[in-house]
Amino acid sequence: MPNRKRLWCPARLVALLIFAAALVPAHAQDQPTFRSETHLIDFTFSVRKADGTLVKSLTRDDFQITEDGVPQKIAFFGKETDLPLTLGLIVDASDSQSKFIKRHYKDIEKFLKTVMGPNDQAFTLCFGNHLRLTNDSSSSVGDIMDGLNRFDHGDRNFPELAPDDKREGGTALYDAIYYGVRQKLSQAQGRRRALILFTDGEENSSAHDLLEAIGIAQDSDTLIYAIRYTESEKHGLTAHSRQGIAALHHLSAETGGTDFDALHVDMPKAFEQISEELRSLYSIAYHSTHHKRDGTFHKVVISTEESSYNVRARTGYYAR
Repeated sequence: MPNRKRLWCPARLVALLIFAAALVPAHAQDQPTFRSETHLIDFTFSVRKADGTLVKSLTRDDFQITEDGVPQKIAFFGKETDLPLTLGLIVDASDSQSKFIKRHYKDIEKFLKTVMGPNDQAFTLCFGNHLRLTNDSSSSVGDIMDGLNRFDHGDRNFPELAPDDKREGGTALYDAIYYGVRQKLSQAQGRRRALILFTDGEENSSAHDLLEAIGIAQDSDTLIYAIRYTESEKHGLTAHSRQGIAALHHLSAETGGTDFDALHVDMPKAFEQISEELRSLYSIAYHSTHHKRDGTFHKVVISTEESSYNVRARTGYYAR
């Protein structure tokens, strides 16, 4: 009798699947499927005594952490004393800062000489309504200052970040922060990241707003330090100046940094404070008990057993 090929048809496949399903015990079919997702949240922060002195000798057991009031279990703890730095210097070149430009550059050079070590890097981004990268990441103070001086003398032949954004005003501070983090600092993996702002905080041109600037810095665990140059009018501060002061304070406080009034404080001492802080940071990470990635903001509080200590950290994160 001749051999006949058996045709494999969809109906035969369906019948086989039904038969196989019948062989699975009923209780096994009812078992739920569990899926888990790791949601690791990390924070970098400093701790100071009431008199401003840095506290450098704390351990994991000295800290507690809560998210939206719910205690969290610390999964990782470390001290970042030797981690190399990548710094972004965001320099305001708008008309409101024209009288302070030479002061900016003088302070920037002092800052770099105070903070930079041989393994550290910094880039400079000058902004008005354009964002020009006057120096890419470099360890050379001389090269960084050379780029700034060329810019000061009218050279605009520098790479521009977000050149397609059309800005009608003259000061795009929030865009400078946003793109400085997104296009530069986010690439600096395995390094401590910070932005140093040299500005009065006034803003009238950015495509991104204050919350977006804070959000991207928080997402990348970037500290913001603001060096503020605010011109005082004869009859006091203008409303725009007060808004700029408030914005810089908010930017720094929300990201774990701080702000300084450059015209009324000892800036060499302030630079030493920033340098010491960047070399005396703690890191904590935990697996959040909140599992939804719904874009909402979650308030995180890191505290110590010693209630007089001040923990300076970003205020939370967005569950993106």
